[in-house]
Amino acid sequence: MKQLAHHGVLADLKGALEHVLLGKEEAVRQTLVCLIARGHLLIEDVPGVGKTTLAESLARLVDASFRRLQCTSDLLPGDITGVSIYRPQFQDFEFRPGPVFANFLLADEINRATPKTQSALLEAMSEGQVSVDGQTMPLPDPFMVIATQNPTEQQGTYALPESQLDRFLMRIEIGYPKADQERAILRGESIKPQKLAPLLNSTELRTLQKDVEAVHADADLVSYLLAIVEKSRHHDGVTLGVSPRGGQALYRAAQASALLDGRDFLVPDDIKQLAVPVFSHRLRLSAQASFGHRHSDSARRVIERILETVDVPL
Repeated sequence: MKQLAHHGVLADLKGALEHVLLGKEEAVRQTLVCLIARGHLLIEDVPGVGKTTLAESLARLVDASFRRLQCTSDLLPGDITGVSIYRPQFQDFEFRPGPVFANFLLADEINRATPKTQSALLEAMSEGQVSVDGQTMPLPDPFMVIATQNPTEQQGTYALPESQLDRFLMRIEIGYPKADQERAILRGESIKPQKLAPLLNSTELRTLQKDVEAVHADADLVSYLLAIVEKSRHHDGVTLGVSPRGGQALYRAAQASALLDGRDFLVPDDIKQLAVPVFSHRLRLSAQASFGHRHSDSARRVIERILETVDVPL
């Protein structure tokens, strides 16, 4: 099978990231799934658990352009997309591209930027292009936004609207390390992102992303995925369920998960294991379902209950 030929480089990527982010195998796996599925990744967690480190490490492992954008309340849309500068000596305007014109854009603490500035990423994330001063310019391929976000209950943050959240293929959390892992971090046993060497280039990454599309799904697995989507639209704790775009996102992520495991076909676990990170930020919950809890925690419980009610194909 053609996909199995790439299993070695994917295993190397996974191993390298696990040496940077000790004890966080699940977060590393989800990040790689997002990468080869052509998705954008939102990492939501408290400060200091390795969100930026994971994003920077992933970008360094691919020999491609990388820009980091520190989001603040005074950041303007032009600071992301770029601006046209008037050149009096030539009596014309010269466009100076912003940090979005890179293969990897790390938007650090994206929810510290105002909604107007956040919206500057919508077209880029959805269509791989940017429109400035009436001109549309394509972005590099591959293009991936890796955004970090502090929980919205913290001061100085702006909640991302549904339209912005929907552009992220997955939202993941990292969490605090266990005691032995934190001890290893204190002793300097983790690898620094700056010491990582690229393991593949942009062309090889595009090949991996193309091969994801060839991963086969039996009809009963497609029906299983659609049943989960349908249940989300009629669950008592949900006021807005998963959209067709959300269903497509889980399908693509499940294909990438299979490829990461060296398979060219889906199994039920590919869908079950990714339902929470793909769907949790796409649900609008009722006040009763979300009362007293963070949205991500409440959404996880709702999706887990939905998964319990849908029959898994044999």
